[in-house]
Order: sequence, then C-alpha cells, then structure tokens
Amino acid sequence: MTPSPRTPCIHPSILSADFANLERELSRISTADAVHVDVMDNHFVPNLTLGLPVVESLRAATDLPLDIHLMIEDADVWAPRYAELGCESVTFHAEAAQAPIRLARELRARHSSAAMALKPATGIESYLDMLGELDMLLLMTVEPGFGGQSFLDLVLPKIRRARKAVDDLGGEIAVQIDGGVNAETILRAADAGADTFVAGSAVYAAEDPDAAIAGLRGLLEH
Repeated sequence: MTPSPRTPCIHPSILSADFANLERELSRISTADAVHVDVMDNHFVPNLTLGLPVVESLRAATDLPLDIHLMIEDADVWAPRYAELGCESVTFHAEAAQAPIRLARELRARHSSAAMALKPATGIESYLDMLGELDMLLLMTVEPGFGGQSFLDLVLPKIRRARKAVDDLGGEIAVQIDGGVNAETILRAADAGADTFVAGSAVYAAEDPDAAIAGLRGLLEH
C-alpha cells in the first residue's frame, strides 16, 4: 500500500447508533478521531434524521470533534449555523451549494474546517481549482441517504484522481470516504488514496465499537 501523507482517521457514523441513547452511544466510541453526524432533510436525500437542536445537544455531550455531513438543500444558508455551534468540521454537498467557494470561506471564518462532498456520479474535475479552499474532500462511496449500503467500487478511480490532485497541492487536504466501509473495503479505499474513513454499521454493529475502531486502524497499519 502506498502510504498517505496523512495519518488515517476513523470517523464512526452515529447514523448506525441507537438514537434513543445517543449520549451513551458517543461514550462507546471514545477512541474515534471524530464523530460523523449525518444531517438529512428528506429533500436532498430520501431520509430525515436530525438537525441543529440535536447537534447542539451532541456538542454539549462529547469532547470528540464533530464531523457534520449536511445532506440538505439550502446548504449555503444552513452550513454556517453548524459552524457557529462549535462543530469542528462541516461538510456541504457540491450539488446543494449555490456558491461553494464563498460557503467554504464562511465556514473557515467561523473556525470550522470546510469540507465538500460529491455524490458517486459527480466528477471532481469541475472542482479541482477550488480544492485549496477546502480542508477535506468527501467522496461518497454509496448514494447518500441511508446507512448499510454496499461499497461502490466504481468510485475508486475518482479517489485516485482526488489523491493525486491533493498531493499536487501538498497533501494537506483530507480525502474522506463515506459508505459501505468495513474490514474489506477500507483497504481498497486506502490503496486508492483515502485517508479518512466514515464507518457506521462496521463500528456500531460490533459488541464493542471501540474495539471495532481499533480493528479498522490495525488493518490500515499493515
């Protein structure tokens, strides 16, 4: 495996957690690099999850960094609100942003990392010139909207293109993937150049989520 210039990070997704006991579920992933929080509006994607009030409660319940993934319309309006809550990273979808460069700068101005997500069928070529405005690029490896889907290998070439583009800029931008990440697929994604991995059921379906995180990290170290 060609090593990434960044230390691999595991971001468990609470989409696979028990929503009735989120504070407890956060305590079960104490070794995570960040908590991935999927915000869905039943418009941009065909599912409805949670919004600002719940994220504000999560912020108060954990010291872990919050990695907010907005799968919503009107990202230009709403994304800065999540940065204002103190979320360390806010991801908006390129397909939902009217002015992605301005939005990325607004997030950074509010002391949040700026991240942009692309659906599986969205190419990166139109966005290469704005990579320097981002702290992270998220490449969806399933169609956004639901957990438990199978990893789409057709995204691997896009991950490789993203890795090359990021390396050409100095390798400071994280390349995150989200969808179908497990002990098998994480290696394929890492080989392609991903360095930040959102894992939902692979972590929360385990009896010991922290042990599952350690297992995924161990795979990446070999």
